[in-house]
Amino acid sequence: MSKVYIALQDNDESRYIIEAIEQDNPDATIIHMPAMVRVEAEGRLVVKRETVEETLGRDWDIQELHLNLITLGGNVDEDDDCLTLEWNS
Repeated sequence: MSKVYIALQDNDESRYIIEAIEQDNPDATIIHMPAMVRVEAEGRLVVKRETVEETLGRDWDIQELHLNLITLGGNVDEDDDCLTLEWNS
């Protein structure tokens, strides 16, 4: 297996998104860098709309992720409820 990752701008909104990612992916590694936060996991990483809405305290469209997105790595599967990054070996 290989690691998948997502990097977001280090801002107020992204902090809530990262908190939600941590809840849904307890084995993920969070790496704080200047102006960005990288989240990586072995094989699979999921961003769930419902969890982000709970942490943000408001409705959230999964497409809003792209406003804070810097880069990602892995095969992307995205629908209205979640974005999944996977690495198929």
